[in-house]
Amino acid sequence: MTFSIIGTGNIAWFFGQRLVAGRHHCSGVYSRNTEAAKELAEALMAQHHGTISDIKDDADVCFLAVSDAAINKVAAQLSFTNTVLVHTAGAVGLDAIQDAAQDCAVLWPVYSIVKNNLPDHRNIPCAWEASSKKGETYVQSMGHAITDVLFEAKYEQRKWLHLSAVIGNNFINHLMAICEQVCAENNLPFSTLLPIIEQTFERIKHASAKNLQTGPAIRNDNITIEGQKTLLGSHPQWRKVYEAITASIQTPATPNP
Repeated sequence: MTFSIIGTGNIAWFFGQRLVAGRHHCSGVYSRNTEAAKELAEALMAQHHGTISDIKDDADVCFLAVSDAAINKVAAQLSFTNTVLVHTAGAVGLDAIQDAAQDCAVLWPVYSIVKNNLPDHRNIPCAWEASSKKGETYVQSMGHAITDVLFEAKYEQRKWLHLSAVIGNNFINHLMAICEQVCAENNLPFSTLLPIIEQTFERIKHASAKNLQTGPAIRNDNITIEGQKTLLGSHPQWRKVYEAITASIQTPATPNP
């Protein structure tokens, strides 16, 4: 199959290289950043498009791999009858692009993709959604070239999955950044924490995280909690994070019926 790409970010590089390796052909790349578009086009052995109007309605699929905030604006400049238009955002619905193409779809990797360290494995869950049977067929074909873990998820599901990914990836990474700074400020090696961090993620592969909770909050060890809050006195924002998570552990949310 043939595909074009609008955008030159991390997802554009990842999808483009995976698809070309899977024997799909890239017909062209467009981005407002001309140099970035030329670089990606060269890597994919494709044509660089100087304007968005150069993206013709002749590829099987066009990937709209731009920021969430730009999807509507870019889609408004497109009009496809034959090409399936696919955006790659987890927290954006199909309606954002449905006026731009007769057949639309979403293909979103539930994974942190970084251009300079692209994954070389296929265990990358990807959620798809389509507005038509043609869109479903084409997006699944493209998806199978990218991953072994492909599943359908409507927008209502995807936005909750996106929220979970933000908490499980971005928030946890921020907590690790706090740990790094705490260690640095107190002349401690952050590497000392790596075994317990690795242990945490290894354990949740085999049991419910809720049932694995340890620490002063779950024990209601108020002496330790108050002492640690005092330690964070010079970092009030971190103290707020500590207090909020402690309260959440001690008063877990009740599942919806």
